[in-house]
Amino acid sequence: MAQRAQRYTAQKHAAQGQQRHMAQGQQPHKRKKRADSREACGTKDHRSGGYRPRDIRTSDDTRGARKSRTSRQKSAFDLIEGRRAVAEALALNIPLKNALVQVSSGERDQEIETLAKQLSSDGVPVERVPRQVLDALSSHGAHQGVIVRTRPFEYAELSDILEKAGSKDALVVVLDHVTDEGNFGAIVRSAEVVGAAGVVIANARAAQVGVGAYKTSAGAVLHVPIARVSNVSRALEELKAAGFWTCGATEHAADDVWSAPLGGRLALVMGSEGAGISRLVLETCDFACKLPQRGKIESLNVAQATTVMCYEWLRRVSMGGVS
Repeated sequence: MAQRAQRYTAQKHAAQGQQRHMAQGQQPHKRKKRADSREACGTKDHRSGGYRPRDIRTSDDTRGARKSRTSRQKSAFDLIEGRRAVAEALALNIPLKNALVQVSSGERDQEIETLAKQLSSDGVPVERVPRQVLDALSSHGAHQGVIVRTRPFEYAELSDILEKAGSKDALVVVLDHVTDEGNFGAIVRSAEVVGAAGVVIANARAAQVGVGAYKTSAGAVLHVPIARVSNVSRALEELKAAGFWTCGATEHAADDVWSAPLGGRLALVMGSEGAGISRLVLETCDFACKLPQRGKIESLNVAQATTVMCYEWLRRVSMGGVS
């Protein structure tokens, strides 16, 4: 009887495992079918000639895009270690939550004391802790007696960017999974300098606002709305509904940037450092363009290319036209 019960239990587990395996095997087919149905919708706009200003739809189609969520998206905190790094954080006005400063075992370190006073005067709570506490938190051991924790960065919603853009000429930079934090920060800096309404990024597999982005953006992340979205293609459709033309920057485009209609209300899409713009996102764009080049290297990096494109948009709107 015991052997029969064991065989029955084993057979039951095997059957359940087979059912799970079959269910998992069917799922990719369903996902592919949904992707095919999106492609069949024909989201790409095959217009010829110039581009007129896009109509702004304010009906129920855009109500979801303009509705702000009650709870804002926030990033995780970062630890900043070392005296120079902490001083830079203060200079860049990085929002800081609290600071841990090493307890002095003998004569006080004047540099540390000056830094602690600066932190306190800026409203950052300072806690004196033994060196062992800092050693345990440090990622590399070179904390130099001070570690600060940043406040979580508060991201905007896409509706905030649309509200800032209003109905006038506006630029929104959309990043399709740009992963390098240095490039991301430099792009935000360029977007802020030309007066962009905001920057849109993916909430997964993409660089987020951290200490590196604060530094490379020279603090610009605090002055331009940055929205995280779960689906870049869907965000582009919402931007279209708000009157934006969507342009994908890709070296494979037939037209160069000089002949592309880059003025007016523009959502500029830049791809990742290696793969560029994904196929579905590129198909969602109204048109594509590339930067001309005469040199031998492959291309500019994404941050440099974005800067050129942003300034071309600024030149066009400053001249009062789209061509």
